[in-house]
Amino acid sequence: MLKSKIIFFLIFLISVFITPIGAKEPSNLITEIVDEASKILSSLDPVESKIIKLNNIAETNVDIVGIGMYTLGKYRKNLSEDQKIKYKKLFKSYFLKSFSSRLVDYSNPKISVVSEKKLNDNYTIVSTILEETSKNPQIKIDWRIYTKNPERPLIRDLIVEGLSLARTQKEEFKSIIQNNNGDINYLFKSLEEFIIK
Repeated sequence: MLKSKIIFFLIFLISVFITPIGAKEPSNLITEIVDEASKILSSLDPVESKIIKLNNIAETNVDIVGIGMYTLGKYRKNLSEDQKIKYKKLFKSYFLKSFSSRLVDYSNPKISVVSEKKLNDNYTIVSTILEETSKNPQIKIDWRIYTKNPERPLIRDLIVEGLSLARTQKEEFKSIIQNNNGDINYLFKSLEEFIIK
């Protein structure tokens, strides 16, 4: 009897305390990411240190593999297992370098969450505004959040002023492959060149 009470109590504790901590509302996820990134960017840390910390945020909160496979479009179906492994590794390095190099120039971006719209069980759009500065105009940014696992929502796309970054990337990769007779190795080479720059 005592054992069953202890088990019941433990289940109760787990359901009351652990589950809410694990589950994240998409708008809260974006607020947390933005706040953390702002602290990093406004710190006096060296640029290299900022890049490492920003990349850690991206690796934790962005579905890099999902974005990478999406950006390949129809070409992902023809990849061998070795090519898939190589591409995922290259895309991750490419994505992180691109992500951190764009952000590191901002000293303290101010982003406000405006609204949250659930599209279906798998996707929610969080709308935000990047506030105007003396150097840059106000920018509308929508975050496409993959919520199939509500305890681990992940960013799948950014739509900046109506332009999907994932779709833009997909078109760029498609163009590289098409211009080289459908040879995926030219895309690999292009990614490698960007990474080592």
